[in-house]
Amino acid sequence: MSAVNEAVGKVSSLLSVRQVPDRLLLKRDINKYCKFIWRNTSTINHMKCGRENENYRSESCLGVTIPDEHLSGCAVYPHPDKPVPRDLKSDGVGVPDTDFLLYMFTHNTDKCRAESSVLAYSAHCQTDSDGRPLAGAMVMCREQLSVERYTHEHLVQTVLHELFHVLGFSKELFSGWMDCSLSSQIGLDCWSHSQVTSTDEMGQVRLYSPTVIRAMQNHLNYTHTGIGAPLENKDAGSDGLSSHWEARVLQGSIMTASLMEPSLVRIDPATLAAFQDTGWYSVNLSGAQSLVWGEGEGGQFGSLSTCHNSSTFFCTGSGWGCHYLHLHKGECLTDQYLDGCHIFKPLANASECWKEENKRGNGMEEWSGEIYGSDSRCFLSNLNRKNQSTPNASVAGHCYRHRCTGKNKYEIQVIDSDWLGCPAGKSIEVSGYQGLIFCPDKRLCKYNDLSPPTSRQHANVLPNAAPPCERDHDLLERDDATPHPSLIPLSSVAVVKAEIIIPVVLSITAAFSLLLAAVLVYWTCSSDRIRVHAAIETPYRLQLPITQCTSLNSR
Repeated sequence: MSAVNEAVGKVSSLLSVRQVPDRLLLKRDINKYCKFIWRNTSTINHMKCGRENENYRSESCLGVTIPDEHLSGCAVYPHPDKPVPRDLKSDGVGVPDTDFLLYMFTHNTDKCRAESSVLAYSAHCQTDSDGRPLAGAMVMCREQLSVERYTHEHLVQTVLHELFHVLGFSKELFSGWMDCSLSSQIGLDCWSHSQVTSTDEMGQVRLYSPTVIRAMQNHLNYTHTGIGAPLENKDAGSDGLSSHWEARVLQGSIMTASLMEPSLVRIDPATLAAFQDTGWYSVNLSGAQSLVWGEGEGGQFGSLSTCHNSSTFFCTGSGWGCHYLHLHKGECLTDQYLDGCHIFKPLANASECWKEENKRGNGMEEWSGEIYGSDSRCFLSNLNRKNQSTPNASVAGHCYRHRCTGKNKYEIQVIDSDWLGCPAGKSIEVSGYQGLIFCPDKRLCKYNDLSPPTSRQHANVLPNAAPPCERDHDLLERDDATPHPSLIPLSSVAVVKAEIIIPVVLSITAAFSLLLAAVLVYWTCSSDRIRVHAAIETPYRLQLPITQCTSLNSR
């Protein structure tokens, strides 16, 4: 629950929404409670229920039972021309000060058992008249939560990813996004986008909406209006749509289908731009985190025609190097979402340069000059001690200390050396060693919001560093990045108890608020309890820093 609270708080700091008047009540599905509907257009009770379904008991979403208190009532009209109803269910009390309900169920469901790699899955359950999701359900596979190294931070990341799906980043919801660019208030005087997805000349499906296009232009330093943001092609449905970003182009985004460990994943500008273009939210675009991957690389970055060439982001072969954020040593690998392109991924074990405990103590550090610690980063190097009996080393990733002296300027230190200037994009020699250290360009001492987890509670700039450097996101930090005054972000949390079905209910009272129902009872999933209109997402795999992936299926 603490991880869920953290994820909810993060989302609430980024999104604001028009308040639901009075209390939030979800609607009942007439196709469930009704056996017969009056369909003759000449009748007074056209499209109303004429006969009840005797087997109807409750509403559910992704197998989670929705309590009657959260649902509007329903009635039967026995005669087609007599507007005299017979109530089947009365209105529930509703949920005050709430605009979105999230039902969370923790159990080893049939789906979890059938697909051992599935970590969690989710769906939006119901939308309002403007298409905005009003409720969603998230299932966490209980057994997978015990995976070694699956930490609080992994859980926060998982919940964030699923929350973004159920709130709007979903192929099932793209067609309902609203253009509110000329509206004075979010949700008013808006009209439907004609279409926000289209296929480019290379067959890549992209998301083309105004703020997303600007975000991609700004990120790639590319002025062409046809850039868009590519959607993943490996988990696309028959319509070509995916609910994830293309990994080759937006690696490291919270909304790619394969996520690395939390310290390497970003709530990026393109994702927040997408929420701005739903028309349902006012988005704090300035709250986006730096997406280093592909920054300034131009419109062809990540294409299949270029990604197979070795570059500062992609690699070839199967050698050893540095993950592009330089927090970890890496191995040149591909995965199912990279279309055969290779990138340096963190090693299976002890790849973090910033962890002092990763020092092996086997003499390798002394030979190569490596230093592990909170201010250490990964550098490509073939450095080794002079007068050693070892042969010349090949270039690989090594951990050395660094400290910032300005924007994209830094010094490094190896064992027994002074602090040495390391000009970005150049290489240096070190007294007492043979070989070179290569100094990465536009990676270190450029982004204020990139640091290892151990130092995030402290200043983002290391000791002796220059003052913080400003991020180059002017386009995304204009006035439209500020939430509309009439929209209020989450402000307070109250915990209440539900007597029936759901033991614990977390109610967040605010304009953008989530009511979280943590269902901790055992339940067996059956297909007839899945809502027919629940959006089913395609698989999302969470990449843990171990040799195999643990997957999270956003269905």
